[in-house]
Amino acid sequence: MPGTGPGRRAFLGGLLAAGVMPAPSWSDAGAPAYLSAAGRSDGRSVLCGLSAELEILFELPLPARGHAAAAHPMRPEAVAFARRPGTFAEVIDCRSGRAIARLDAPAGRHFYGHGVFSGAGEWLFTTENDFEAGTGAVGIWDVAAGYRRAGSVASGGVGPHDIRRLPGTETLVVANGGIETHPDTGRTKLNLPTMAPNLSYLRAGEIVETVALPQEMHLNSIRHMAVAQDGTVAFGMQWQGDGPSPALVGLHRRGAQIRLCQAERDALRDLRGYIGSIAITPDAARIAATSPRGGLVHIYDGATGQLADTRALADVSGIDTHPDGFAVTSGTGALRTLSERAVAQSANAQGLAWDNHLVRV
Repeated sequence: MPGTGPGRRAFLGGLLAAGVMPAPSWSDAGAPAYLSAAGRSDGRSVLCGLSAELEILFELPLPARGHAAAAHPMRPEAVAFARRPGTFAEVIDCRSGRAIARLDAPAGRHFYGHGVFSGAGEWLFTTENDFEAGTGAVGIWDVAAGYRRAGSVASGGVGPHDIRRLPGTETLVVANGGIETHPDTGRTKLNLPTMAPNLSYLRAGEIVETVALPQEMHLNSIRHMAVAQDGTVAFGMQWQGDGPSPALVGLHRRGAQIRLCQAERDALRDLRGYIGSIAITPDAARIAATSPRGGLVHIYDGATGQLADTRALADVSGIDTHPDGFAVTSGTGALRTLSERAVAQSANAQGLAWDNHLVRV
């Protein structure tokens, strides 16, 4: 194998000329296990790559506060979304930190802070508010054409927040939170009496299934999701009603009814009506949901739907799966892994406050 110097340069040049240079992969960006947006103590916003040991591998600038990110399934590219009601998303080459494209929401729309790639990475899908029409949309972006806008389709509801792809398929699931907002009134909720949150499944731009919460829970806005390998969708909710919610975590499989996870009234009250993020193990055995308002992580048994464990961590929000169980981040800068034993790893990022979501690459 050629070493360094002119011989190696000639060898690489020959590969390039022959069109057989290996495509860049996530290993070229340090092989991060997770992505997360964060705010620095000096007011700057950044996107960070984290190892499985929760070490920071890179820290890339963002033009404004981020919410969630989408990792390209093959190339070391990440799309960092602005916090709702942001109208931009930055596509970042995670090897160099260079912004290689910018997504701007069309006139009359804003992003909800989430997106997902198709299985081969040729398309990006984004959740959007068509605020003049008062309906939700899924934006479609052509990755090979430099993330050019290719159109949009209906999301199947109002206030689409999170979007995921079912493993091994091109079926998308959208969490339509049900809450109508308009930039002229900020984050004011305009339709609480008529809220109708749902999960909608889309394939090839068509809605193929929609499932809604029971009418008595129509004030439970479905916001965030995670998907197991068998297609089980775990979702977290944010309660808009008075008093404690009857449930804040649910499960769904296509063709079935929604199954609500159960906890004692006091345990639900301690979540203060708010789930910030959610994760599910690949085998759907455990579901973990965070509440930054309550400073708690609820861990549910996937088979029974019952609350199995509770962990306390101030301002906890970001969560995803980890070989030891779950990895979590908080607005205090804390990074933790949670296992059935106890806290397996513990770290703090000096000068960083983690934003809402931790995204597994």
